[in-house]
Amino acid sequence: MISAVMFDMGGTLEDIFVDSGSEWAAIDKLDEMLKEAGLDTGVDREELKRRVDDGWKEYSAFRDASDVELKPVPIWRDYALKSFGFPREVLEPLCEPIAHMWEVTHYHRALRPRVADMLQGLKDIGLKLGIISNTAAMYQVFDSLKEYGIRDYFADVTLSSVTGLRKPLPDIFYVSTHQLQVDPKDCVYVGDTISRDIIGSKRAGFACAIQIGSKLTREKDCGVVREFEPDHLISDIYDVYPIVKGMIDNK
Repeated sequence: MISAVMFDMGGTLEDIFVDSGSEWAAIDKLDEMLKEAGLDTGVDREELKRRVDDGWKEYSAFRDASDVELKPVPIWRDYALKSFGFPREVLEPLCEPIAHMWEVTHYHRALRPRVADMLQGLKDIGLKLGIISNTAAMYQVFDSLKEYGIRDYFADVTLSSVTGLRKPLPDIFYVSTHQLQVDPKDCVYVGDTISRDIIGSKRAGFACAIQIGSKLTREKDCGVVREFEPDHLISDIYDVYPIVKGMIDNK
């Protein structure tokens, strides 16, 4: 019997994408935050962007190979801003604020239509709700959920930045199932990627994996070996409710 539904955040509950405008906005805000703390890069914005992009590429190679998520301090100190050699005692207290800023500035984010109606429907039929999300900031997901007015729907929010584990590792899914006190075989997962969401939840033994396409799906799934396929493919997030209700009604 289905007892819980868990969701990915960016690309699933939220529409999310990056464009040139958001990339440069994040670089300009980063430069502003550093200068306010007395940290001058000594380079123009183009060189700052080049170095930060190179640092992120190095970090992405590490995390994608290991499925390990570091905390904001080592990400920004040891990768994204490593080449500047800033004093640790000045830079480190800035790393979480920078990480939070980066998540909400580098990416355009907006809650998908009818998310609250879908969540309310699931809650009304007695299901526990959770989030399992890969993120490089400690608190941004919590703050965004509150800003969207949907934080109280979720009994658990499991983040890679907190656990140190990244999807598709089954262990991050097990953290959430233990928090919610449910069995994976009684859970549904909803995400936008095969590579992280569908494969991860299926490896963890979830009963059902639902995929909703996003602007990042093709990029994140490029070249992935399709070990599993979604049980359902949707374009409207509200469709999660009738799919799950049908699974319960038909038992």
